[in-house]
Amino acid sequence: MEMNIDLVYLWVDGNDPEWLEKKQLFMNKKINTTGRYQDNQELKYSLRSVEKHLPWVRKIFIVTDNQVPPFIDTSHPKIEIVNQSDIIPKKIGQTYNSVIIEYFIYKIPDLSEHFLYANDDMFVNANVSPSFFFKERIPTVRTTHNPLIKRKIQLKKALNANINNYRLSIENAYRLFEKKFNVFFPVTPHHNIDSYLKSDYKAVVEDVFKEELEATFLNRFRDKTDIQRILFSYYAIAKKRGKLTYVSRKESCQIRVHKTDYQRVITKYNPALFCLNDTEHATDNDRKHIQPFLEKMYPIKAKFEK
Repeated sequence: MEMNIDLVYLWVDGNDPEWLEKKQLFMNKKINTTGRYQDNQELKYSLRSVEKHLPWVRKIFIVTDNQVPPFIDTSHPKIEIVNQSDIIPKKIGQTYNSVIIEYFIYKIPDLSEHFLYANDDMFVNANVSPSFFFKERIPTVRTTHNPLIKRKIQLKKALNANINNYRLSIENAYRLFEKKFNVFFPVTPHHNIDSYLKSDYKAVVEDVFKEELEATFLNRFRDKTDIQRILFSYYAIAKKRGKLTYVSRKESCQIRVHKTDYQRVITKYNPALFCLNDTEHATDNDRKHIQPFLEKMYPIKAKFEK
């Protein structure tokens, strides 16, 4: 079926001195500019992968904090830079929490009803059609089957083990959804490009979970009370506006940055989508392998690069 499908990214240049100075005003500790803030040009290569394999995407929106990726030709009609202050309600104000920013991408002017969302560490590795993401006009909700997710988190809490905010945000999402809809989906995000309906975003934020979400929207930085955006997918599945799918590594594959033989994973699984997943285990020396690998994968400049 013919339909417009857009793509949305969140992007930040974490080494920009002006951005760091602004962020520092809200923090009580010195900002560490190493590690995940290291710029390996992931966005550039992710966009190249999209142009190569998803030529049918109508428009690409890049949500930033008053920044512009230096390699982007902003005059190109397919690319639009969106300042986060233009979509986040004024009562929330400045935020450095991507979990919160994600909840307002549906407010991007001219965003199509059917859209994809990606981080800059996500890449396309195969020519796939719109039906890969939307079947009969509803999103394919790709997840990882995780039937023991509740027990795993309960066990970690019982052992007083450290649970990072990302895992807690998923727990907060399924607990909130289960409380209101009396249904539990034993799944976790596949951490790759996801498909959504703008109308579902609007319903979740402005109606169904309005009160519960407003309490977390003031989390200026990542917090243990954050609610992961899988909440939109739960809603889509429950309302039969999304098709739950358990992914295989042929569809969606995570490559750990600290395991630097990235090509081995590509050769073994040849996934349609892959993510270069940076974690606390990765070092700056590990990250030096990223750009050479991506340049080999996607050597051809996109039409909207300078």
